[in-house]
Amino acid sequence: MAKNLVIVESPAKAKTIEKFLGKDFKVESSFGHIADLPSRELGVNVDADFKPKYVVSSDKKAVVKKLKDLAKKAETVWLASDEDREGEAIAWHLAEELKLDKDKTKRIVFNSITKNAIQKAIDNPRNIDYNLVNAQQARRVLDRLVGYELSPVLWKKIKTGLSAGRVQSVSVRLIVEREREIKSFEPVASFKITAEFRNDDGKTFKARLSNSFDTKEEAMAFLNKNTGGEFHIADLDTKPAKKSPAPPFTTSTLQQEASRKLYFSVSKTMTLAQRLYEAGLITYMRTDSVNLSPEAIGAAKKEIESYYGKEYSQTRNFQSKSKGAQEAHEAIRPTDMSAHSVSIDRDQARLYDLIWKRTLASQMSDAQLERTSVKIACNNHSEHFLANGEVLKFDGFLKVYLEGTDDEDEEQSGMLPELRVNEEVFSNYISATQRFTRPPYRYTEASLVKKLEELGIGRPSTYAPTISTIQNRGYVERGTIEGEERKYVQLTLAGNVVKEEVLSEMVGSDKGKLVPTDIGTIVNDFLVNHFAGILDYNFTAKVEEDFDNIASGEEDWTKMMKDFYKDFHPNVLDVEENAERESGERVLGTDPESGKQLSVRLGRFGPMAQIGTADDEEKPRFASLLPDQSIDTITFEEALDLFKLPRKLGTYEGEDVEVNVGRFGPYVRFGKSFVSLAKGEDIFDVNMDRAVELIKAKAKAEAPIATYKGEEVTKGKGRFGPFIKWNGMFINVNKKYDFDDLSNDDIAELIEDKLKKEREKIIHNWEEEGIRVEKARWGRSNIIKGKTKIELSKDVDASKLNLEQVKEILEKQAPKKKTRSKAKAKK
Repeated sequence: MAKNLVIVESPAKAKTIEKFLGKDFKVESSFGHIADLPSRELGVNVDADFKPKYVVSSDKKAVVKKLKDLAKKAETVWLASDEDREGEAIAWHLAEELKLDKDKTKRIVFNSITKNAIQKAIDNPRNIDYNLVNAQQARRVLDRLVGYELSPVLWKKIKTGLSAGRVQSVSVRLIVEREREIKSFEPVASFKITAEFRNDDGKTFKARLSNSFDTKEEAMAFLNKNTGGEFHIADLDTKPAKKSPAPPFTTSTLQQEASRKLYFSVSKTMTLAQRLYEAGLITYMRTDSVNLSPEAIGAAKKEIESYYGKEYSQTRNFQSKSKGAQEAHEAIRPTDMSAHSVSIDRDQARLYDLIWKRTLASQMSDAQLERTSVKIACNNHSEHFLANGEVLKFDGFLKVYLEGTDDEDEEQSGMLPELRVNEEVFSNYISATQRFTRPPYRYTEASLVKKLEELGIGRPSTYAPTISTIQNRGYVERGTIEGEERKYVQLTLAGNVVKEEVLSEMVGSDKGKLVPTDIGTIVNDFLVNHFAGILDYNFTAKVEEDFDNIASGEEDWTKMMKDFYKDFHPNVLDVEENAERESGERVLGTDPESGKQLSVRLGRFGPMAQIGTADDEEKPRFASLLPDQSIDTITFEEALDLFKLPRKLGTYEGEDVEVNVGRFGPYVRFGKSFVSLAKGEDIFDVNMDRAVELIKAKAKAEAPIATYKGEEVTKGKGRFGPFIKWNGMFINVNKKYDFDDLSNDDIAELIEDKLKKEREKIIHNWEEEGIRVEKARWGRSNIIKGKTKIELSKDVDASKLNLEQVKEILEKQAPKKKTRSKAKAKK
């Protein structure tokens, strides 16, 4: 038996660490937190200094028992969870739940999983830092109080199943307010002047006028002034300039840059970074420090001088701007700077490459530039055209890396030909282009993280789960609108003649951006109206400061809870008792046919239009809004059109054909068959010819392409790509096959491969009982009975389970059918 038991929170981390420790060490995983607040109750005693009630969940009991047994036999237990507040809380829970002897328990931390870092941690153990533990408890308890008390108010006043959270609700508020800024924005047009000139050598360059004109008439008048004009270089100014590299990555800057350069979501970036860290390839990925250790700076210097030369090396120490950076020791960097790339999963390798380049560039020389500003004068007027150019004299860090930007309007300087003061130049053309002021940009995941960080809201560990939560809850979604066409005027002077053209551009696209849904807007407005303090940006930032003060031992966490709860709880009770129900209702006008009120509001199944009210003698009529419509923006006419649905188009092959809208969008119904409309297709533009076209296309797509073992084979495309369907089984078709031209051999191979995988997946199959146990992803397994599926944790060896044990798990964990009590039924 090993003398030393090392407990980490991740199996991958355990596997990497085990390589560096000798036979006297056994490394085990706790699989994250082993204890937490209970899921079905508040779990916080608000009358006893907010003491949390921690419980070990049923899926962690086997883990705890195993670790407890191993700890009893070990001479020393090393708690090696992550070095942040969550990691400290995990170490504390392990010490408490395993009832570890303090004299034989040691806490170790490291910010990278390398042999040197692990050995250094073993040589420098410490005790559990209860200030960090209390900071984690404060966050957990405060967020539980907010979520547990606010959510039921939302269920009662808006809709069941909703939730509120301290950081998530503020994030939604940012997105809602930005959307309203965009909707209320009135674009203002002006005419911007650009020109192209050439010198005697025929080399061209672009220039612009610094001011613009409000009207077409003014722009035309200016162009006419240039007719027959002579142009020359009035002034030329050349100055040296430099560009410095960005600091190494923090959590938020990594999330932002991976979004800009690799198009990764915030949650994907953190998942990949976690794997790189656990594999020992990068330092800890939850940090708001930009510092590098002396060893890292030295290693970077060595690589730079070896690969690029001494002139490219410039060591730097960066200063963290974040107040909460005291608990993070180093920026995110490769553990081995000599590893320029890694042979792993493609996306992990791409993220590693980004981290390696950013770290290396941070220790490289400034880029040396020469910036030139030119003024071009015309003999016919006093205005000057301006041209800017940039020449790279020494690339420095740009040889490796240039930071991305969120500014969609940023102009890049180009190269200028060699020019002289008083030199004559010639106009190829001068254009006056109508341009419109732009509304603020919608948030992307990356720019939202940047904004939260600027406001001091949240911390590195909270950004990814917050952004995932607000999308999973349906408060925010990624936009899909390509935009709409807008006409604009361009006047061009060329050859002393002014031509006018009407051009078009696409504007208003929200594709890929974060857009609030109707339910997100309604929940936000309700919370802002009734819980302004919780939704206040300064309050949320102040809470983060309080957590930091608790972590540094400067503030008592129970006092913070008392100060917060004494105002919060009475407010919750008052709103629950006195606030009106909120549906986001907008009254649009009066239905011309019935004379009743036409309104839109949130209904049980989503946003809907309504003719009539609950006070009318006749029941109101309802119609669902289309997917691209919202309560905030739908017009009277658009709402009225919804009541024309379902719209019967005719009959085809003896069956009625109609168009309608359902929970999953607009569709054509043909008998018992439903065909979804194409994305963006207007339901009111669909005629009988188009409906028949869709029906035929679906019939063709669903027609059998083969028969295998007496069963028909069909094919289609779904959320996860192309597939074939056989005997009720869906089988993905990968790129190895030509999906448009599958042969009988291809089909047979796909089906047999799938059947083989299904057989290999089965661990137990008790057919008479209708129960089976199957392998699942990530080393887990599932118990399946009918429609019930129970996922077992990784530490459960499913192969050793017998039928009685499986039945017992089903009995304990299977969801119980809800039954209404007689008392409730009478009410």
